[in-house]
Amino acid sequence: MPRVCTVCAHPESDSIDRALVGGAAFRPTAAKYGVSDRAIRRHHASHVPIALARAQQAREVTHGDDLLGQLQLLQSRTLAILSRAEQTGQLSTALLAIREARSNLEFLAKLMGELQEVQPANVLQAPEWLMVRSILLAALARYPEARQDVAARLLALEGGRDACR
Repeated sequence: MPRVCTVCAHPESDSIDRALVGGAAFRPTAAKYGVSDRAIRRHHASHVPIALARAQQAREVTHGDDLLGQLQLLQSRTLAILSRAEQTGQLSTALLAIREARSNLEFLAKLMGELQEVQPANVLQAPEWLMVRSILLAALARYPEARQDVAARLLALEGGRDACR
């Protein structure tokens, strides 16, 4: 059966974790809380990173909730402006409010994970293309002038320049 971490089981484990995260030296911390130096080192290596990761996740969730609330408030205000602009016949203002509402919805969908931007694939970095390029240049090894010309055109292509010149 695995041993219980003496630092995790310590009544002041939160204080010990705060000290370690704050950069306190192991030996003085161990002495202050009456645990062994080795126990502090093991705890720091095995358990403090987990605690830090959980704390970071909690901060991110809180931040996300705050962003979500602010964005929802912004969307409500935008829709109120849209409604007022439509009622008063201010069509240019209404169109601006529609554009903002659409932008808010797009950002809200991204924030909620419902909309993901698709990054265009760079086929020039694909392993298959790199293999074809290598095979092509190897096949042209017996024809140095042709190989040099093909290599220059491939470099131009990969650099985003016209390779057909």
